[in-house]
Amino acid sequence: MSTLPMINDVDADETAAELFADIREARQTEYVNHFWRTLANDPSLATETWKRLQEVMGPGTLDPLVKELIYMAVSIANGCEYCIHSHTASARKRGMTAEMYGEFLSVVSMASQTNALANSMQVPLDECFLNSDEG
Repeated sequence: MSTLPMINDVDADETAAELFADIREARQTEYVNHFWRTLANDPSLATETWKRLQEVMGPGTLDPLVKELIYMAVSIANGCEYCIHSHTASARKRGMTAEMYGEFLSVVSMASQTNALANSMQVPLDECFLNSDEG
């Protein structure tokens, strides 16, 4: 259960209403999801977060699907159920197949396992990994 109410279109102040309109236009949908409706309790934070998200997830040197996969991996690591589901849906829209999803989960689980092993054994860092051009 959310700790804040979701802002509906009727109760949205001008800043939140503009945000909702921008989300609808950018995503070509009438649907504004629960994350944005809840974050709109602080319209300026919601607007700044939306702007930053558009910058980070927008066109760049990384493929849009790669960005979604990274977002999913971080969301899994942070235990964010909401972001896991929303970005998995977005990755599917960007072309993630069932096979890709299975391979992605294998990589995430392998990284989780080896991270836990390295941390639990307190393995010292190899000198060659300190220089990003080597290793």
